[in-house]
This record gives sequence, structure tokens and C-alpha cells, in this order.
Amino acid sequence: MEKNRSLVDRLNSVNEYEQEAIPGNRLKGWRSFLGTYAGEHTAGTEFVIGPLFVAHGASAIDLVTGLILGNILAVLSWAFLTAKIAVKTRVTLYYLLEKIAGKRFTFLYNLVNAGLFCFLAGSMIAVAATAVGIPFDMAMPQLTDIYPNNLGWVLTVFAVGTITTIIAMFGFDQVSKFAMVAAPWMIMVFIAAALAVLPRLGVTDAGSFWSVAESTIWTGVPLEGQSKFGFWHILFFAWFCNMAMHIGMADLSLLRYAKKWQYGFSSATGVFLGHFIAWIASGILYSLFLIESEGSLTFAPGPIAYSAVGVAGAICVVVAGWTTANPTLYRAGLAIQSINPRWKTWKVTLFVGLFTTIAACFPALVMMLLEFVALYGLILMPVGAVIFIDVYLLEKMGLKSNYAQASGKSLNSAVAITWLVTLAFCLLLNLMVGVEIFFLGLPGWFVAVLVYVIASKITQRK
Repeated sequence: MEKNRSLVDRLNSVNEYEQEAIPGNRLKGWRSFLGTYAGEHTAGTEFVIGPLFVAHGASAIDLVTGLILGNILAVLSWAFLTAKIAVKTRVTLYYLLEKIAGKRFTFLYNLVNAGLFCFLAGSMIAVAATAVGIPFDMAMPQLTDIYPNNLGWVLTVFAVGTITTIIAMFGFDQVSKFAMVAAPWMIMVFIAAALAVLPRLGVTDAGSFWSVAESTIWTGVPLEGQSKFGFWHILFFAWFCNMAMHIGMADLSLLRYAKKWQYGFSSATGVFLGHFIAWIASGILYSLFLIESEGSLTFAPGPIAYSAVGVAGAICVVVAGWTTANPTLYRAGLAIQSINPRWKTWKVTLFVGLFTTIAACFPALVMMLLEFVALYGLILMPVGAVIFIDVYLLEKMGLKSNYAQASGKSLNSAVAITWLVTLAFCLLLNLMVGVEIFFLGLPGWFVAVLVYVIASKITQRK
């Protein structure tokens, strides 16, 4: 009992400053953010996204050029949009949004936001579970699976989900420390694994790599039943796969700890080590798996990595799943906790972890990851545009920023209108014009800006 009380006391003492600005003595330096971003973005998603580019028939030249340009745009978005506002306000996304949009809107947004984060974290728990199940000869998910196909899969997912939730319950400090320890090792395994299997793909020296890449790895021909990806798909996916975090402002909750806004550039460790090197490396591993398994429909990162480099590859998949799921669960916990500040964050995170683990049992979260990542970024994007305009433009136009707080209203209708109109516009572009989901974020952001400015003028004039 004494040990139990001690643990509860430790959890209760975790203070994440959910309803106030971060005090100066809690600000963190470069290392925390370099480790967090490297760990989060060199992670479980990379074992899925890299292979899916192969499955969708990306060519080698489209992949490399699209990733370079898209990742540069993502880093600039983190630094100049998210980090600047995070350092200026020093509060979580959810608390800032409550001051702008009001409690009623924030309640709905937080539920949606937390749900989306739970599904993302769930897909990473599922990725880790594919590696944990290897010693037990567990039946792995197939590329076409939607529902869990055996009891062993469910039990393995729950074991991984439990450990992930416990780490997230201890707050940002523990999430950051875990990432800093794991990230350097994971990056080395990704690189070593890809280099180790190149001879099995026919690469005999550095000069022969590109010809093998074009003819054997990224052939430009999609697998049966998969759509074709070109340069623009790759660029916009690399830029917008984390749209919720930068343009959507979810990383205000992390970057509010930064001493300077320039720390937003530390996201480069994540996108270039993870969204460039790791996507390429995992694509190489999957290409070899397809060749040696004669086109097997099994889509399980654990066995793919294990077949390439053995136990080290399987362990890397497990740790990679955790380093994405941990900060994502942390964000989801903050979103739910902000609904009622009296709730203890660790208790909320425990509940969120249970919901996430149940969702992780469904393989469809992994198989449809590209589309899901694009969708959740798109849903949260209009609120990021609202925050950007509210912080930088409204007062210059003679309007009130933080309008819900200033007026005492529980709902700023301008924000609700912006969210609904923007998403309706994106839906029409998709259904009537045929614009794919990967390309909707950019025009949608400008529509959100325009609608919010007009709606704020009308609302505040009244």
C-alpha cells in the first residue's frame, strides 16, 4: 500500500501547467526538442509510410525530390508558425483556443482532437505489436485486414498499450527523456538495416544503387489495388503529414517549453532523419520483403524488419512504436484534461490509453495510415489558421483577439463558422472536383483565413 501511495503521489505531483503560462524556470533547451522530435518522427509510422510509398508505386526520383522539398516546408511551418506563437503565448493549444473560441467550441474540438490523436497512437501501438508477437509465431495482419484476426494479436496489443500508457502518464519530462535515449539508436538501426540488405537487392557498390532503386525498389508501378503516387503526392504528404502539429498548432503544447522560437527548427531532426532517411530505409526493407516473399499480402513492420536484420530490427520496431505513441498519448491526455481542469492529467491519460489500445486492435488503422494522417491534419487545420490570425492580425484590424475571453462568451461563432465552412469547402473540392485529400490542406488554409477575418468582423460588430 505504501508503494501504491508513493506512485500515486508521484503522478499527482506531475504539473503540466495546463491552464497557465509555463514559468521561466521550466523552460527547456535545444536538447529536449532535438530528442523529442527525432524520437517522435523516427518512429513507428516510418515502418508503415515508407513501405506504403513502395506499394503506391512512387518512382525513385519523385520520392527523393518530393521528400526533400516537402520536409523543408514542414520545418519552416514548425519554426515560423507554431514555435513563434508557442513562445509568444506559453500556453497549450487547448487553453489558447478556449480564450479565442470559448468553452463550448473548445469542448467539441478537444473531443475530436483527442480522438484523432488516439487513433494515431493506436496505429503505432499496433506497429510495435507486430514485432512483439514474432517469438510467439503470432498470425500477422494482412494488407486487406480491417478487424483483428486472432486472440494473440489482441493480447499483444494490450501488453504494448499498457507500457506505452504508463510512460505517457508521467508527463512531458519522461516522454522527452525516453525519446532522447531511444532516438540515436533507432536511427542507426534504420540506416544499418537498409545498408545490410542492399546486396540482396542487387546493389554491389555505391554506383549501382540508383539503377537498382529505379528498377527494383521504387519502380513507379503500384501494387495491385493501390493508387499511383507521383512527385506532388510525395511533396504534399511530407509537408502535411504533420499538419495537425505545425499548421494546426497542436505542437504549441510542446514548444511552449522552448526558450526561443528558433527551437522550432529542431523539428528538422525528426523530418530529415525520420521522414527522409527512415522512409527510404523502410521502403528498401519492404521491397526486399516483397521479392523474397513473392508478393505476400502480409503488412507487418515487425516481421519485415526481423527478416532483414534479425532481433535488432524487431526491437527497433517496438521502440519506434513507443516513441510516437508516447507523445501522441500525452497530447490526447492534455486535450481531454482541458475539458475539466480539476481532472488529474495522469488519470485522463490512463483512460485515453485504454481507448487507444482498443482502437489499436483494428489493423485498418495501419493499412490506411496515409489517408488517416492526411485526414486528421485536414480536420485540425482550420483552427491553426484561426490562431495564427487571432495572434497576429485581428488587433491590427481594430478587432479583439481572444474574443471569447474578452466578451465573456462561451462560443465565438466566428471560429465555429470558419471550421464548418472550411471543411465543407474541402469536402466539395474532393467530391465534385476530384482533388485528393493530400492536396486539400493548402487551399483550405487560405479559405479558413478569409472566412475567419470576415466572420470576426461581422461577429464583433454585432
